[in-house]
Amino acid sequence: MYKLVAIDLDGTLLTDDLMISPNTVTAIQRAAEAGTIVTIATGRMFSSAKLIALQLNLNVPLITYQGALIKDANEKQVVYERTVPPHIAQKLIGISREKNLHLQLYQDDILYSAVENDKLIAYAEAVKVPYRIEPDLIKLAEKGVTKLLFIEEPHVLDQLQGELQSLIGDSAHIAKSKKHYLEITHPEANKGNALLFLAEMLGIERSEIIGIGDNYNDIELIAAAGLGIAMGNAVKEIKDMADYTTFSNNEEGVLHVLEKFVLEPASVLKDEEQKNPDSLPMG
Repeated sequence: MYKLVAIDLDGTLLTDDLMISPNTVTAIQRAAEAGTIVTIATGRMFSSAKLIALQLNLNVPLITYQGALIKDANEKQVVYERTVPPHIAQKLIGISREKNLHLQLYQDDILYSAVENDKLIAYAEAVKVPYRIEPDLIKLAEKGVTKLLFIEEPHVLDQLQGELQSLIGDSAHIAKSKKHYLEITHPEANKGNALLFLAEMLGIERSEIIGIGDNYNDIELIAAAGLGIAMGNAVKEIKDMADYTTFSNNEEGVLHVLEKFVLEPASVLKDEEQKNPDSLPMG
């Protein structure tokens, strides 16, 4: 029996139209009602993830900002937090200025950018969060930031990722979450570390965890879970390392996983208990 299911959002739980199918919503709620802890593991900020958690009626700790922040959906209790040190954040801000790249950063669950442009507006609309314009990001970063996000063309980010890996790779976690998104967090801030921290806190073994994802920022999530699952639309690296590949995000891939590994085994076990209660171990 799996006791914890951690699901990525974009490209995984959400369709390309950023929707969740009604059947998937029902399956998540059924799994939660049966005692399985279903949570979100996303690169999105907490306020964006919380909107989806409320839609799903989940009152659990949410893994957000690529694992940099675990915070309870309703109680607002911070369970785990890792921030990017000021000198790393300021270095990245300087690089964005030199190369004229769009960079946005997150501090105290607020989205900041130095300028208002189409990239910022489109992002904020997609994830349904407000933003603030702060021309002096260098000063803002003195307090440390939860995450920094570059939004540019894929070939630009591929080159930038290589440069940053050489420059600050030992001091930061650098990963693409989408073709146009390059995300930088604290070196310990990844979905896998956050998932294992949460599981230990809840008294759940690694073998009892399912992790579902589709992109490079889900590599640690898939590796950490006892059952790592790739979406049908996942990048090749995720599919190669996953224990199982489900349908795509537009084909209710998460629903298939819940029915196959969580809901169906639970119903089979319940039937067995009803048929022959003395044949199963107690406790």
